[in-house]
Amino acid sequence: MLAAGGLLLAGCGDNSTATKTVDAVSNTVTAPVNYLGALGAAQQRSEKTLDTIQIQQAITSFQEAEGRYPTDLNELVTKHYLGVIPQAPYGMKIEYDASDGSVQVVKADE
Repeated sequence: MLAAGGLLLAGCGDNSTATKTVDAVSNTVTAPVNYLGALGAAQQRSEKTLDTIQIQQAITSFQEAEGRYPTDLNELVTKHYLGVIPQAPYGMKIEYDASDGSVQVVKADE
């Protein structure tokens, strides 16, 4: 009788193994999508960093040579501090503040 009660209790526990299996399958199914999303976000962050470093170096060179910040980023190209203004990653834009020479890549307004 005691053995039957033990078996009954063992069978009444939560079914966490089944839940873990479903979670594992779900994670396996969505893993490629999650990976590609993370990869795209990492690429955007690295492009933003590289673009802003290149532009910031040109702004610094301009400021040291001209004694002021450029009025806009196009002035960096016309005065040959940059060959071209780098393109912002998709869905982003480059913002420049001529008052302090700061540049950043931000989400584009839609």
